[in-house]
Amino acid sequence: MSDETAPAAHTAPAPHGVTYRARHHRGTGPGHITPDGCSVSLYARLPAGDEPEIVAAAASSGATLLELGSGAGRLTRPLREKGFRVTAVDESAEMLAQIDGAPTVRSTIEDLRLDERFDVVLLASFLINTADDALRDALLRTCAYHLAPGGAVLVQREGEWHRTRTTGEEWEHDGMTVRIALREPAGGGAKRTRMEYAFEDAAWSQTFVSHDLHEADFAQALHRAGLTLDAYLTDDRTWARALPR
Repeated sequence: MSDETAPAAHTAPAPHGVTYRARHHRGTGPGHITPDGCSVSLYARLPAGDEPEIVAAAASSGATLLELGSGAGRLTRPLREKGFRVTAVDESAEMLAQIDGAPTVRSTIEDLRLDERFDVVLLASFLINTADDALRDALLRTCAYHLAPGGAVLVQREGEWHRTRTTGEEWEHDGMTVRIALREPAGGGAKRTRMEYAFEDAAWSQTFVSHDLHEADFAQALHRAGLTLDAYLTDDRTWARALPR
């Protein structure tokens, strides 16, 4: 774990988001499981994919970057290697213990209020697709609150690839077998998904509820938080940049 620690977040209770995750998210498998069903052991193994390159193309190297929902540092490490000065935020102490070389803050995203402001605020891992509308608004308010003048929020959304997957689909990814064990409607435009991840030596599952957040709804959510859509950063429109209004 990093010897450097960012200023502590405020200690107000985390009412709604934690309650929602506890009700609707589950995880199974060896090791510690976080409130949203994520396995620390699994997330420590996952590759970064192309996300660091997308972020690097949208922001200047050397920028200060607040990574919300950092997990075990899947993106933290490559972003630091690209020159970003990253502060990693997660509600799980076990996740943050996997991160070396970056200041860390233990907090839920919706309750985070630091004194520092950042050039870039990163909300990745499809967190914006929560099926809890109030929680989505709270996440975006946190993003807007921590922006430095001239800063930008980078958001990763579920795209068509996620919307069209069905129960029973399976594929290989970097030595891991990924399977959609369940995909079903959960009411109000939401869907319940159970993913299974298997390596040769261990297997995990994660069950979560997410919402198909269409572009108009996304734009409205940004507006409520005092943000406006600047541009989509990828052809599939899964990555977007938002600016203060």
